[in-house]
This record gives sequence, structure tokens and C-alpha cells, in this order.
Amino acid sequence: MSGGTEAAQGAGESSEARADALAAPVAPSAASGAEEGAGRALATLTERGQTLAVAESLTGGLVAGVLTAIPGASRCFRGSVTAYATELKSLVLGVDGALLATRGAVDADVARQMARGVRRVLGADWGIATTGVAGPDPQDGQPVGTVYVAVSGPGGEGKVRRLTLHGDRDRIRRDSVTAVVDLLLSELTENARAKDTEHHGGI
Repeated sequence: MSGGTEAAQGAGESSEARADALAAPVAPSAASGAEEGAGRALATLTERGQTLAVAESLTGGLVAGVLTAIPGASRCFRGSVTAYATELKSLVLGVDGALLATRGAVDADVARQMARGVRRVLGADWGIATTGVAGPDPQDGQPVGTVYVAVSGPGGEGKVRRLTLHGDRDRIRRDSVTAVVDLLLSELTENARAKDTEHHGGI
């Protein structure tokens, strides 16, 4: 059992999440890339004076483990919630219960709401989330290797990415960690570019 099923947030956000989700298969970098990416993300957050929180399902604490392995992580890492059981996604993170009942935990909208929810619960500027099917069996009608990772930022920016991962349970979980860290770095970069453009009058 992978413990990563999500529920929809409501019609408006549901369509937005589907638009953001990347349906094409994704081949994340090697697991070692997660540590390098985590270091870069934490350095960027520390420089900005911003904080990060993590909501995990199928990764079961692995994302938090990679982040806290970086010296000085406490300067910006607030903490994490491992909402492995589907009902905890609603009870702790505020994911829409109707969404979970309708679609299950492996869903783009669920991932988005998890990221937003952990930001709120732990009082962080940024939130990231993982949910999906690590195997060995399918879950909620989703095949093994279906994973959603999400990021939610302080200005309302956010993104959900759908992954189609291959390999055994351990490989899928490790690649999910790398993918969510990569997504965070991507959004931090885009956020910086947007602020720079605004600062320079849109030039």
C-alpha cells in the first residue's frame, strides 16, 4: 500500500489542477540529485528569509529526511506532515473530503491541496507535497508508478506535476523525492524571475 490518494477541491480548482498537471511521463534525475537539489533549495529559501513545509504520503518522510540531512536546514525548514492514511489528508491537511471520496488520494487536486494545507498548518511560506502509488499493487484505479508532486508558494503561485515512474517500490519513492525537490527549485526560480521582471518595470 502506498498511502498516496487525493481528493478534488472543487470544480474551479479542479480544472486548474488538471491544466497544470503534466500528463507526459517524467524521468527524474538520479536519487543523488535530490540531495544536491535540496541543498540549493534550502540555500535559496534561507537567502530570501522564507520557510518550507512538506506534506508526504507515498514517500513516508523521505523528503523531510533529505532536507534535514542538509546542515543548517533548521534556518528555513519548518517541518513535515506524513499523512499516509487517506483520512489524515482531510483531518490534518484540510484536503476536501468529498474529493478524496470521489477520486481517492492519487490525484492532482489532492496533491495541490496537500501542499497548500501544510503551508497553512505549519505556518510556512512554501509547501510541497507527494502522493501516489509506490506499489506493489495499484491503488484507487491508478497503476503503480503514478505519482503527483505539488508546490504552493507565498504569492498564490503553485504547480502540480504528474509523474509516470518505473522500477521497484524503493526506486519509485526515491524518484518521487527527487521530482518534488526539482519542482520546488523550478518554482523558486520562476518566482525570482517574476519579481525581477516586476522590479524592472516588466522589461
